[in-house]
Amino acid sequence: MKRLLATLVILVLIGFAAFKAGVWWLADQRMAEARQALEQHGVLHRGSISSGIEGRLVLNDATWQDFELTQPLDITRAELDTGSPVNLLSALFDPASLPAQWTLRLDGLDLTLDPTMLRNWVTAEGVNSDGDPALFVLSCAPDPRQQLGSGDLIRMGITALAGDGFLRQTPDKLHAELNTINTGSLELDWPEARIRVQDSEVSVASGSEPMSLTIRDGGLMRRIAAYCAREAGIETGEWAGRAVQSLAAGLEARGLAASDQLKALYRQWLLEGGELKVNLQPGQPLFGVPVRAGENDGEGLSWLVRYNGAAVPDVYLTEAEPVIQETPDVAVEPVVPREDPETESWYPAELENAEQWIDRQVRVTLSNENVVEGRLVSVSERELEVARVIAGGEVAYPMLIRAITNFEVWRRGRAQ
Repeated sequence: MKRLLATLVILVLIGFAAFKAGVWWLADQRMAEARQALEQHGVLHRGSISSGIEGRLVLNDATWQDFELTQPLDITRAELDTGSPVNLLSALFDPASLPAQWTLRLDGLDLTLDPTMLRNWVTAEGVNSDGDPALFVLSCAPDPRQQLGSGDLIRMGITALAGDGFLRQTPDKLHAELNTINTGSLELDWPEARIRVQDSEVSVASGSEPMSLTIRDGGLMRRIAAYCAREAGIETGEWAGRAVQSLAAGLEARGLAASDQLKALYRQWLLEGGELKVNLQPGQPLFGVPVRAGENDGEGLSWLVRYNGAAVPDVYLTEAEPVIQETPDVAVEPVVPREDPETESWYPAELENAEQWIDRQVRVTLSNENVVEGRLVSVSERELEVARVIAGGEVAYPMLIRAITNFEVWRRGRAQ
């Protein structure tokens, strides 16, 4: 009897070790395939792999570095729960055989903000790209070309985007949540939708039912409205009016016009935020937003929208003659300086925007005519620090901002 019990214990231990080793090896192979499939877009580090006998796969301390961003997305813990060890092994062996029901949790998502989050080649491409004007324009300066960016969020006190994600697949629907700290949340319910993985490609098979998307801003829009209006030197109501005008101009360029109720809803959202729930159909033009042929056409045809729990009527678009935006005779220089890979020199920069040049080579001229060159380390309200290389090490020189008469940056491009 003891021998039989000992044999059973040994077999259980061997089976457990084989399961753990098999999960680790299969997960490592699948992550290598994902890394290869995403190598054109960024670098994926899987972190450490662990598993549970109940059918869980856990990745700890994973990171994703998108080539378009200067900062990585850190993922403290990613947990896939398939419900059973057989389902887990089957899904890892063949991702196309995911079970009908599974969940994915992403804990400790963290993206540290940088004054210049987008890399130079991305911003240059965006500035030079041709096409219709943007629909959602939030200007945060007297110059309407200066759009809300990561540097503005940092000055508002939002130094990082952090939170948790959740994804649940059931036979009936797909449910997803993204909850962040101080920057709101997103919630998605999509009946009949199903995530499919085939040949390292992820796709979503949708049904006939629309997707329900709920956006909660967590007070963010009020902060943005107050900040942008202050930076632009106008009242918040006037700032929101400018944003609504930009939306109308963008729609006109596409041959569309927004209903009065749609513009009023957009203005209210910019000023107050809150909870906004809409129905979307990703497979349809304009995501299923109804378009009427004229003001008196399609009575009752309205977009299903709820604002703070109350239904909003008469939200729709109307067909209109496209309005071509006039091109100015004199080319307008972009607010973000363009870079030319063939030219590199010292260029003067605005001292109040010195934060965006952190870790770049700068040259500072003081009121006593001393000149300091080195790497910009930090910027505060009173002083900035420049590090110089001396005897194989770096020495930081703090300098009072009021004593600086000239500030230059070593970069490619033309003077601002």
